[in-house]
Amino acid sequence: MPNQLTGATNLRQRAHQILDDACNRADLDPTGAELLRLRSNAVFKLRAPIIARIATAPTASERLPTVLAVTRWLADRGFPTVRPADGITGQPMKVDGATVTFWHYIPTAPAPATTTDLGRLLRTLHTGPTPPFPLRELTDPLASIRTTVQHQPGVLDHDDRAWLTDRITDLTNAWLALPFREPPALLHGDAWIDNLLRHEDGHVILGDWDSVALGPREWDLIHSYHGERRFGLSPADVNDFAAAYGDDLREWDGYETLMQIRDTYAIGIHIRNAPGDPFSRQELTHRLTCLRASDTRTRWHMKDSSNL
Repeated sequence: MPNQLTGATNLRQRAHQILDDACNRADLDPTGAELLRLRSNAVFKLRAPIIARIATAPTASERLPTVLAVTRWLADRGFPTVRPADGITGQPMKVDGATVTFWHYIPTAPAPATTTDLGRLLRTLHTGPTPPFPLRELTDPLASIRTTVQHQPGVLDHDDRAWLTDRITDLTNAWLALPFREPPALLHGDAWIDNLLRHEDGHVILGDWDSVALGPREWDLIHSYHGERRFGLSPADVNDFAAAYGDDLREWDGYETLMQIRDTYAIGIHIRNAPGDPFSRQELTHRLTCLRASDTRTRWHMKDSSNL
């Protein structure tokens, strides 16, 4: 779709266009905005200082009101989360096919957050109460990639599309048979170390709540184990995470199945971004090649290190 951030227009250029329009509506100055991230969201730091997040997922406009409500509720309870910039009205803001939200900027310390920090925060989140308002339930983690494969057929050739469709069906059935061990909890939904920030005063803050839901806590936990297999976390990082959380997912019977589900989920963003982003086209080919070869250990990449 030509009016989407992930359409044929250059992804980076389109993100800046949408940012300019959103800032104009919000009476903010986009001059000198710093692009911090360009994956499932384009994330900009404004001079204000405010963070602008441009969501690309087709369901973003439906999900983000809940995201704003959950983060406000958590912050009011003292949980260390990013918080919406509520002085900016009209959020979430629909801008030319994308959905924009504004957040308070977190001044960060040089020392990065650790997997120990992440494990402790997730334990607190999972054992705490759930919000007093309706939340999406995570019953089908591959729903978004299934929709993506169906609605962007030109990105994949016929053989890859057929193979991936069959794999999604098989893994969806496998998800339904997983032996989850505890009742549903409040999930972050994308509990990856990159979404944890260390404030300049030393404490850590969890951001990027776009996938928040009620569901099995194993979905939040698998990200760190998957990070060792694909994104450069060390065995020590994962051991520290498990110790801090108080449970080692590797001892669970559903571990390998959930790892395959996470592996497949992780190519969806590159299918969506491929039309407007050369890095996503390259990384999509790389990840699909690994999946089709049952290669579970080759390193994957989060970003184009040559051109962030």
